[in-house]
Amino acid sequence: MTSTLIIDVLGWIGACLLLFAYLQVSAGRWHGHSRLFQLLNVAGSLLFILNSGYHGAYPSVFVNIVWAGIAVVTLARIKGRPAAPGK
Repeated sequence: MTSTLIIDVLGWIGACLLLFAYLQVSAGRWHGHSRLFQLLNVAGSLLFILNSGYHGAYPSVFVNIVWAGIAVVTLARIKGRPAAPGK
């Protein structure tokens, strides 16, 4: 496997994580403040940052740094709350 292919696969995984998380919240299955939703946002964004940076798509890198930052801050804010399954 070439490094470009690996980076592209990781980018697609990141895209799927973000879309899956968004689908779950939009369908009402998860709450926007759920840990799982925020963790998938962080993971998906980090994979997008890797992919976008590799390909020189710096506006996408910027957006995903902000996206991951928002998720990390949200995770820190909900850290003390009891975990609810997806809600």
